[in-house]
Amino acid sequence: MAKIIIPISNGFEEIETISIIDVCRRANIEVTIAAVENLQTIGAHNVKIEAACKIEDINSDDFDMIVLPGGLPNAFTLAENEKVQSLLKEFKEKNKNIGAICAAPFALHKAGVLNENFTCYPSFEQKIKLNGYHEDDAVVIDNKVITSRGPATAMIFALEIVSILCGEETSTEVKNGLLMADY
Repeated sequence: MAKIIIPISNGFEEIETISIIDVCRRANIEVTIAAVENLQTIGAHNVKIEAACKIEDINSDDFDMIVLPGGLPNAFTLAENEKVQSLLKEFKEKNKNIGAICAAPFALHKAGVLNENFTCYPSFEQKIKLNGYHEDDAVVIDNKVITSRGPATAMIFALEIVSILCGEETSTEVKNGLLMADY
């Protein structure tokens, strides 16, 4: 069974976070939510999530992928947190999958793990880099790094994660179950 870690802090984007968790769990991917601050974390729109553990308790060897949701100030917190930055570098060094959506590719940039091609929430490319930015793509996959634009692309992003970790057949099954086949 594939395993992913999702680090979150206050101000996480709820649609992105919950979509990733839900879609991945539908594909039987084990999802662990790790709090950067308190175990009970409050999203950008006051939705509370209880994390399974603290980010300090995470070992990169236990996971196949790390996925960062966006939202503010979450994306900045993830970009400044030493453990998150260390984990991102470890995943890159071990050639493991890395994902980020919305403003969170900024944290990948800060860790030096963002590949040449990427997308993010419009305007955040100004904080990252202009070269390699794909403004019209919902999801960009560059080697082992997958990025996406924002809340509206969260389901597509999550289904790409399922495809990467479980294969196209499982992704199609989950997509059909979600009635996403026409989107």
